[in-house]
Amino acid sequence: MSRRPLLDLPPWLAHALRAQRGPVPWSAVVRGALAAGPLLHAALVLGRVSLGVVAAIAAMLAGINDRPGSRRASVKRIGVPALAGAVGLCAGTYAGQYAGPVPLTLLLTALGLLAGGVSAVGPVASAAGTQVLVAAAIGAGMPLPESGWQRGLAFLAGAGWLLALRLALPTPGSVGGDFRFDGERAAVARVYDAIADLLDAAGSAHAEDRRAALTAALDQAQDALTGPRLRRYASSAAERRLHAQYAAALPLAEAATALAWAGEAVSPRAAAGPRRLAATVRAQSPTGPLPAPDRSAPALRALDDALLHAAETFDRGDGRRDLHTRRRTARQLLAAVLGRGGREYGLRVALCFGAGVAAAQALHHARWYGHHTHWYWLPATVVFLVKPDLGPLASRVLCRAAGTVLGALVFAGFAAVLPRPEGLVVLVAVCGALVPVATRHFAAQTAVVTVLVLALVMVGGEPQASAGRIGETLLACAIVLVVGHLPLPGQRGGGVRQRLTEAASAAYAYLTHVLGEAEAGAGAGAGAEAQGGDRASRWTLRREAYRALAEARTAIALSAAELPALARHTAGTDEVAALLERLVDTTTACAVHLDDTGRLTPRHTRHLGELLDQLEEVRELLGPTVPAVPRLPVAA
Repeated sequence: MSRRPLLDLPPWLAHALRAQRGPVPWSAVVRGALAAGPLLHAALVLGRVSLGVVAAIAAMLAGINDRPGSRRASVKRIGVPALAGAVGLCAGTYAGQYAGPVPLTLLLTALGLLAGGVSAVGPVASAAGTQVLVAAAIGAGMPLPESGWQRGLAFLAGAGWLLALRLALPTPGSVGGDFRFDGERAAVARVYDAIADLLDAAGSAHAEDRRAALTAALDQAQDALTGPRLRRYASSAAERRLHAQYAAALPLAEAATALAWAGEAVSPRAAAGPRRLAATVRAQSPTGPLPAPDRSAPALRALDDALLHAAETFDRGDGRRDLHTRRRTARQLLAAVLGRGGREYGLRVALCFGAGVAAAQALHHARWYGHHTHWYWLPATVVFLVKPDLGPLASRVLCRAAGTVLGALVFAGFAAVLPRPEGLVVLVAVCGALVPVATRHFAAQTAVVTVLVLALVMVGGEPQASAGRIGETLLACAIVLVVGHLPLPGQRGGGVRQRLTEAASAAYAYLTHVLGEAEAGAGAGAGAEAQGGDRASRWTLRREAYRALAEARTAIALSAAELPALARHTAGTDEVAALLERLVDTTTACAVHLDDTGRLTPRHTRHLGELLDQLEEVRELLGPTVPAVPRLPVAA
């Protein structure tokens, strides 16, 4: 029996108290310790303290983006935001030097509108939007002797140093082997483990959660393998092998999803094969004999065929290397920026960031800061608070306020006893090591970053300003809370609805393709040879549908944890996402059955018809760009 929580907390408060769990990322901890602190020490030795402060800030921001994954994927995840931050630092520096308070506020507000719209494209674009605004505020509000281009180069050097550590240092436990692809190898192995977990859960109440876990594992493996490369295709034998092993998992995942959809338990032997393959990927060892599953049903026969194909691919060490991804076109990227989500988010970021800059300028020129002229903290804090991918609004505000107060108090204690500057350099190194662990909770991350930044600016010559930072943070919280609840033109919840529209379009595209296979296979026997050429396209569409649904689910969950005044604007979207997930699961079951028999059963068409009818009833939540409902074939 499951344990009930002692307190029935509202969603916004429960989210603020929830932290991610998992093993300590020791590799990232080591990189964090070797990044900001050593950079600052080197700058002190060379007598370029201000450039060292900028480089250390860049390394800290890069450390926040240093998440688990492959080395190849980290180039884009760390490098793109770093480039954006360098541009923002240069732009903010020159704007702060040559523009007055009012033009500066207008310029930074316009930059907030652009960065907010671009953030709707995806996680990397969102991180880039964050860094460009934070760096612009720092460039305009932190007086340094260097010019804008020198600050930009120092920023790139700091982020580039952490990226170089990410690419060069081996992961603990992989020193004895080929550690270049340890992230990719772990991601592919997790896919096979997730397939086995789904097979174990078939016919139970845990099947839906295990299918979602399989989708997450496939998304992570795709991201790990599709990072930027100098050549179009994988150039080494080890990387080609991993690509082939990932591709071999797709038919297994499809068969496992079909078995879970059927709602009947399968033999424990069915999961033994994928688990053996997962161990093979991790150990880079021969596959050995695999247990043969039962072949009494189409989905079981598909599982057996996929397992045999995977074993052949593993033993041969090569095979199909298609990652089943499609690059987004410029039109699609522009549509995301200018769509409902991009417009709403861009306008809200612009209003919040512009209000933060205006308030900071007013306080600065009113001498509220005393004699020191660092006014960047207020608008930089606003940027982190207005980011929806960091959690619901109320949760972000609570965590930011609590983390800043805690960090300021901790720094005040350290500043009173540590020698300067040596003790502060050590404190920066320790905080850099703690950043990868602290990212599991926004309040902890805020506390660590507050200590780190206060130490940096004190080394740079600013007197202790812990009390001022607390006041500015509380003011930023108030600004974001007010602006976050202001009525804006258009329909609220645009980001969620845009994700839901994309998920519905991807699901209908996948269904249309499978129904096209059904029509092509009808009257032509099983049609396996004719269908074989379309399976790669089908798997690509299936991956796109499940990925879009996962992104929509994440956005819906964050929106549901907002205060009721905001959460009500996306009411009902969770049920629509659940309908779309069942539609994609049913479509997958249909595809597996078509491969075996060439036609659909009355059960398949009945389920499809019911789901499509229910989706038509809520079509207003899907958006006007979703295509029409596909026509169902006549069942045998």
